Amino acid sequence: QVQLVESGGGLVQPGGSLTLSCAASGSALDAEAIGWFRQVPGKKREGVSCISNSDGRTYYLYSVEGRFTISRDSAKNSRYLQMNDLRPDDTAVYYCAARMSATVEAMCQMWGPIEFWGQGIQVTVSS
Repeated sequence: QVQLVESGGGLVQPGGSLTLSCAASGSALDAEAIGWFRQVPGKKREGVSCISNSDGRTYYLYSVEGRFTISRDSAKNSRYLQMNDLRPDDTAVYYCAARMSATVEAMCQMWGPIEFWGQGIQVTVSS
């Protein structure tokens, strides 16, 4: 069964904005932490931002801090990643992920297995 579904990706010019959404269902609803990761061909997947479902704590990759904002809407079982001032090096496939028990740092640093992954969505920043 589908657990995490991303939406909102696409093509944007440098300096522009996009908002990614992640709709959770099934067992993923009970996850302690939800996060956004990204990957480009030939590079390791990296944690972009993570948020705790219990206390709302957040964690950001240093290169996106101040530009990206992670948020949650528990009523809609959704998590969002607002991305502002986008740069060409933000181009990647972005994945939503959920982990049943972890701090936000542990999740974003990928210290330990992550149980649920979305299918990924392309974000391209180009003029």
